[in-house]
Amino acid sequence: MASERPRKERPRKQIGHRTTATSSGPERLQKMLARAGIGSRREVETWIEAGRITVNGQPAEPGIKVTAADRIELDGRRLDLASTAVTVRRVLVYNKPEGEVSTRKDPEGRPTVFDSLPRLRDHRWVAIGRLDINTSGLMLFTTDGELANRLMHPASEVDREYAVRVFGEVDDAMLKRLIDGVMLEDGMARFSDISPAGGSGINRWFHVTLFEGRNREVRRLWESQGVQVSRLKRVRYGPTFLPSRLSVGKWEEMDQKGVDDLSRRVDLEPIALPVKTPGEKEAMERKQRKQPARPEKKPGDRKWQVSDRKTKGASKGRSRTSVKRT
Repeated sequence: MASERPRKERPRKQIGHRTTATSSGPERLQKMLARAGIGSRREVETWIEAGRITVNGQPAEPGIKVTAADRIELDGRRLDLASTAVTVRRVLVYNKPEGEVSTRKDPEGRPTVFDSLPRLRDHRWVAIGRLDINTSGLMLFTTDGELANRLMHPASEVDREYAVRVFGEVDDAMLKRLIDGVMLEDGMARFSDISPAGGSGINRWFHVTLFEGRNREVRRLWESQGVQVSRLKRVRYGPTFLPSRLSVGKWEEMDQKGVDDLSRRVDLEPIALPVKTPGEKEAMERKQRKQPARPEKKPGDRKWQVSDRKTKGASKGRSRTSVKRT
C-alpha cells in the first residue's frame, strides 16, 4: 500500500502461509486484554495490582490465564471479549495534523486522532504509538492489540523516521553526539541515523531515525544540544511509509501486502483481511469521502511537504546520504 524506499533491513525469520488466527485455549489475561485493545499489557498489570480486575467474581492474580468465556470485569463493568475468539487484523494509515491529541478522550476537550476514524461494530482501533499534539504525520491504527503491542515494544526494535526542521547552529560534532548517545532525564537516548534534508543557515531540515518511542524523544534530543525543533513530522514506522497521496487529516486502510509486511516485521503469522459486506464497504467509502481537507503548509513554509522520492545525491542502495551509528 505504502511506497517503499530502498533501505537495509535486519534479517527476520521466515513466516508461514497466511491463515485466520483463532484462540487456542486459555491465555494470560494481559495478553487477551491487549489483543482486544482494552489496554496495553503494562496497563493491565497495573490494574491487576490495584485490584481493579476480577475474573469470575474473584480478584485477578498476576499470571492468571483466561478464555473469552470467563466473566472478566474492570472496575465492576463486564468486558465484552467475544471478539477475541478470532483475531481480526486490519490497519489504518492516518496523516495526523498538528493540534490533535493521541488519546481516545481528552479532558480538555481537544480534538483527538480517533475523532476522524471510521467506526467499527465488533472491534475498536488501537493506536500503534503516539504523537504529541505539535507533531504531525504517520500514525497507524489496528484492530489487533497483539500486533500493536509488538510494534511498540522496545524489544522489537522497530525503527521510526521523522522529518525535522531545526532552528539553531548544527555542526558535525553535534550530529556525532546525537548518534553516539545523549543522557536525558529518563536515560540514554540516540538517533540511529541522521540525514541532511535541505535548508541553510540556522534553519535546516534533517531526517532522523530511532528505535524507541519515548515521550517527545526527538525534540528532547535536539534540545539537549541547545537547538529547537520548529517542525516535526513522522514519515515512516517500520516498513510503512506515509504515502504522499494521503493529505493531512485523512486516512486509508492498508492492503493485504502492507499488513503482512507489518506482521512479519514482528514475527507474527500473516492473517487474511476480513471480507467486507457491501454495506460495510459502502459505509467505509462514504466515511472516507467525508474526511475534511486540511492544509499541509503553514503560511510562508515552502519546505514542509515530504517526498517519497530519493534525496538528490543519495548513495545506491539507500534513500539518502546519512550519518549513522556504528
